[in-house]
Amino acid sequence: MSQFLLQTIWMVPLYPLVGMILTIPWSPGVIRRTGPRPSGYVNLVTTFLAFLHGLFALPAIWHQAPYQLFIPWLQVANLDLTLPLEISTVTVGATVVITGLNLLAQIFAIGYLEMDWGWARFFALVAFFEAGMCGLVLCNSLFFSYAILELLTLGTYLLVGFWFNQSLVITGARDAFLTKRVGDLFLLMGVLGLYPITQTWNFTDLAEWASTAQIDPKLAALLGLALIAGPLGKCAQFPLHLWLDEAMEGPLPATILRNAVVVATGAWVLVKIQPVLALSPVTESAMFIVGGATAVGASLISIAQIDIKRALSYLVSAYMGIVFIAVAAEQTQTALLLTFTYALSMALLVMGVGGVVWNNITQDLTKYGGLWSRRPVSGFAFIIGAMGLIALPPLGGFWSMLKLVENLWVSYPFIAGLVLVVNAIVALSLTRTFGLVFAGQVKQMTYRSPEIHWPMALPMVILSGFNVHVPLLLLKWKMLPNLENVNLTVALILVVSSLAGFALGGLIYLNNNWQKPVQLSWKPLQDFFAYDLYTAKLYKLTIVFVVGLVSRVMYAIDRYLVDGIVNLTGIATVFSGQTLKYNVSGKGQFYLLSILLGVSLLVILVSWPFLSQLLIVSK
Repeated sequence: MSQFLLQTIWMVPLYPLVGMILTIPWSPGVIRRTGPRPSGYVNLVTTFLAFLHGLFALPAIWHQAPYQLFIPWLQVANLDLTLPLEISTVTVGATVVITGLNLLAQIFAIGYLEMDWGWARFFALVAFFEAGMCGLVLCNSLFFSYAILELLTLGTYLLVGFWFNQSLVITGARDAFLTKRVGDLFLLMGVLGLYPITQTWNFTDLAEWASTAQIDPKLAALLGLALIAGPLGKCAQFPLHLWLDEAMEGPLPATILRNAVVVATGAWVLVKIQPVLALSPVTESAMFIVGGATAVGASLISIAQIDIKRALSYLVSAYMGIVFIAVAAEQTQTALLLTFTYALSMALLVMGVGGVVWNNITQDLTKYGGLWSRRPVSGFAFIIGAMGLIALPPLGGFWSMLKLVENLWVSYPFIAGLVLVVNAIVALSLTRTFGLVFAGQVKQMTYRSPEIHWPMALPMVILSGFNVHVPLLLLKWKMLPNLENVNLTVALILVVSSLAGFALGGLIYLNNNWQKPVQLSWKPLQDFFAYDLYTAKLYKLTIVFVVGLVSRVMYAIDRYLVDGIVNLTGIATVFSGQTLKYNVSGKGQFYLLSILLGVSLLVILVSWPFLSQLLIVSK
């Protein structure tokens, strides 16, 4: 049975697509008597089937060598667009994680969107996302991966703009789409530029080619920079990071998927093309710079946010920056482990925050407080998610971060120190959020705040259990290091950095005697982080200004030059036609006069050079 499910693993993306198609009759309201709720249940069933398919197929590929399946599609001349699928423990396991988290997010959505009439549209879009992500992790082609990423960008636009009657929602959806398109454009250049050199888009073949490739350093640098541009936008890295912050205007159940696994699609492609990127030291340096700057900058920005969802969204960018660092250091297995532990913890954090927002109306952190006695399930879920996200043993985040820092400690000590600083800042940020929401005195907005109902509590409890058992899973998968091989110095420094962040956060935000909200003595510094390092203003002063200037110049050329010539020709034609009509009178003498005038004018024009010479001679 397991072998059969493994051989048909390509069907996993089809389950959610079937659910999406079955949802369509509810979306335009063709089926009205039942209401929109059955559309959600249909997608729950198809997602559950996809999860079971991947889960039972996983043992058959365990400890087995990866292999490929080929689905013929198009062959023209020398271009072969056969769709290759890689079947391995990593890819099948990735489908299990995606479908499992999507299943929990859909259960959460049943409670969160209980009174919303857009169920059919929402669950159809979530199924579309699930199908795309499952197809991406199974796909072994850079070309088809790019096509799937484009579809996911469209899905992001539609999901962020779900409540399209709100202006901020429309702005967030538009900015998310356009920002990603910037990175995608450069990625397309890299994809098309890579094929003439390698004659393949297959990831496995690209890795083999890169192991022996002799390529001009400048060309390798240009290709590498183009190839990382797409993941840079997908992972919300500086300077293409603002879209994730604005995407928080979408439904929170969709945020669970977007913050946990959708942003990681760019990291997945980055890992797959790492052998090509490693050909250029310039590209690796760029990834170090982008990842490091984003990790530090985004984690600092998160501390200054008063919106509870945005405080988490910047941590997403920070952790994707750490993944960039791992890929730049050629630690692809560590990057995948980081992505796995991060996805489980971030999904749990978003669920915990979503439960608070759901029945407290406001998202302003300064208006929360004292929810620990009223919301114990949400509070425990937030604590487990926070402990799993940072480097605090024995949960999964510690082991993935330990593996990264151990390798960086020898080769890139400065980068290792930077990761330690980011870990401490993230611990401080999470403690701040917890303290403002669950600790302190009860406020007006939290006076009546009962615990969430079971459709939202159930996925939180299940995911909390998975987060707690991640170390056991890693031990069973033989991904934990032997204790005698652990660098105790690095492990101790990691734990100290986590505890330092917790301690500072607890001193400020778990202390009722400390006035909140906290105000820095130098307000410009606080505003600098609160307003996202003034990135939006920088955009307006540079990119928006240049694009606007070019647009105005092009408008002027089109309006006054192109249209001017066309309009002048038209006016001259009309004027000459209106003039000539007076010669059409039906009398021969008028026609004869017109002919004589025309002939005279023609003779003058033809003989003008001769007449000019006569005038010169006569003078």
